[in-house]
Amino acid sequence: MKKLALHWQILLGMVLGVAVGWLMTNFDSGRELVQDWIKPFGNMFINSLKLIAVPLILGSLIKGVSDLKDISKLSKMGGRTIAIYIVTTLLAVSIGLILVNIIKPGFSIKEETRIEMVENYGGDAAKYQESAKKQKESGPLKALEDLVPSNIFKAASDNGSMLQVIFFAIFFGIGLILIPEKTSEPVKKFFDGFNEVILKMIDIIMLAAPYGVFALLAALVVESPSLDLFKALGWYAITVIVGLALMIVVYNIIMYSYTKRKPSFFMKNMAPAQLLAFSTSSSAATLPVTMERVTEHIGVEEEVASFVLPIGATINMDGTSLYQAVAAVFIAQAFGMDLDLATQLGIVATATLASIGSAAVPGAGMVMLVIVLAQAGIPEAGLALIFAVDRPLDMCRTIVNVTGDATVAMVVAKSVDKLGDPDIKDWDDDYPKNK
Repeated sequence: MKKLALHWQILLGMVLGVAVGWLMTNFDSGRELVQDWIKPFGNMFINSLKLIAVPLILGSLIKGVSDLKDISKLSKMGGRTIAIYIVTTLLAVSIGLILVNIIKPGFSIKEETRIEMVENYGGDAAKYQESAKKQKESGPLKALEDLVPSNIFKAASDNGSMLQVIFFAIFFGIGLILIPEKTSEPVKKFFDGFNEVILKMIDIIMLAAPYGVFALLAALVVESPSLDLFKALGWYAITVIVGLALMIVVYNIIMYSYTKRKPSFFMKNMAPAQLLAFSTSSSAATLPVTMERVTEHIGVEEEVASFVLPIGATINMDGTSLYQAVAAVFIAQAFGMDLDLATQLGIVATATLASIGSAAVPGAGMVMLVIVLAQAGIPEAGLALIFAVDRPLDMCRTIVNVTGDATVAMVVAKSVDKLGDPDIKDWDDDYPKNK
């Protein structure tokens, strides 16, 4: 019997996880059983991916930068990467604002439902407000100041400090380029071997992916709030999901326009990374798989992927920025506020910058959303309104983040003539062999 492909195994794990979670909600002790005996395996799976996130970024980015052999190549690739990321983020925010103003999901929220949700999630909202308050009180150049670590070992010990790790890796790679090749060769060989070891660890971890996804989804179902709250927020969720789906369409249009690769080829080969992104809600945790799919199955050369993807996992949060735009206007509508054009343009700018500083881990978008709300003059207490459906939507928007990273990697690779053929085993009718 032919073994199921990885993405089908992950999908099966997701379905079984939802089924088991729903089944356990019908028993008095079902919630506790899932939390005590199933959820820990999901947490271990996520932790194992996070475990190798920093080593992967260090190894792959240092290797990618040093392989350029030329500072001018780094400047060219880096400028294009960041420019494309900013453009796609602006597109995402704009799509979100257009949809939320057309659908107007906030007007479907009843007063009694809003009061109930504020009471249920007020404590969590206060926690995020406090974290965001500290960020707002910092100076205008604080984000730039925080980019440079005072201690690389301290930065590497915190997955929330990925930008600092990326700064060090690029700086280190530039240093390798600038010293004589004879001197740099042993260091480059070390990182080549180091990178291979990390990639092999990824292969081992991915053997457990279907089981980890099963545990994560089962826990999510038993911990979800009542169905009445989900129904009240249905239009909001639909608005976000439609926006995210449109963003996927935009990526495929951009990808096809620049690379001439068919959308079916792209989506088929990115499916395992997208499904893992959905289950983990973390671009950083999914980065190892994204790297593997883009290089081995799509054809982006490693020196491009190892540069573009780690940066994208940190600063390219298109799904998050789209969600922030929709959430901000939705909360304003729920409170009966009518936002003018200037305020909504302010949301575009703030959501774009906030997405760049948002950590690639579950729930980080919530902290940045408070800053967006404050900039627009929207009551921050309204954050509690969207807690009920935030986690499922977080899972969906992470798919967009990961797909955006892969799209930009393909476009940048094509622009520097580093988009080759995927492995022969991955060719199918969707791949344009006669280019």
